[in-house]
Amino acid sequence: MNKILLKFKDAVIKEMKIEKDIYKIGRKTENDIVIDNMAVSGFHAQLIKSNDTVYVEDLNSTNGTFVNGKKISKHVLNHGDVILIGSHTIEFMADIKKEVEPTQAYKTRSMDATIVLDTKAQEQILTATEKLEVLGGFIVIEGSTDQKEYLLKERVTTIGKDEGALIKLKGFFAPKVAALVNRRKEGYFITPSGGKELKVNGTRIDKRHDLKDGDIVEAGGLKLQFYIKEQT
Repeated sequence: MNKILLKFKDAVIKEMKIEKDIYKIGRKTENDIVIDNMAVSGFHAQLIKSNDTVYVEDLNSTNGTFVNGKKISKHVLNHGDVILIGSHTIEFMADIKKEVEPTQAYKTRSMDATIVLDTKAQEQILTATEKLEVLGGFIVIEGSTDQKEYLLKERVTTIGKDEGALIKLKGFFAPKVAALVNRRKEGYFITPSGGKELKVNGTRIDKRHDLKDGDIVEAGGLKLQFYIKEQT
């Protein structure tokens, strides 16, 4: 069965089999694939499955959808194609490699209130970030990992066994990605990945949770205490 890998930098955030006919992609929570990035439109693009063919279609997004570095309106996906949306990539993995020419679709103007990037910003879209003021971190209370303390400087921090994870989980059954911690100007929030168990202050969390100074996070066998670093 065809599937996709949603990635941020080199870290795999989500792996998903393409079972439905349509998957909406965008910043709003109503999407099937939510990408929390201000460069991404509320409803940015969609994947459409028709028999054995899957294609990606831009939904009149402000900053565009790219496949293998080229801006597209509508594109039939081949095995290994990489879709760029905001600062995230979606890699398409097909059961059978097919070579199909891309098609184009008519585009209308978008009224989506997304931040508009100029040409230079689009070229640097993978490295561009908003100004971040709040700085926090985790102290490891229980469990085995590489460090006892982690400062969360990046826009997105991965907790898991994945090679790109900052906070490494150990053990044969440890998930590749257990949770993601997002840093924003106003603070941090944590989100479980792919149904993995995540607890904050002893309560199981199944969606985005805003972190506060002193919160206790349990993920993948680790118990971590979140803190906000005083600004100097």
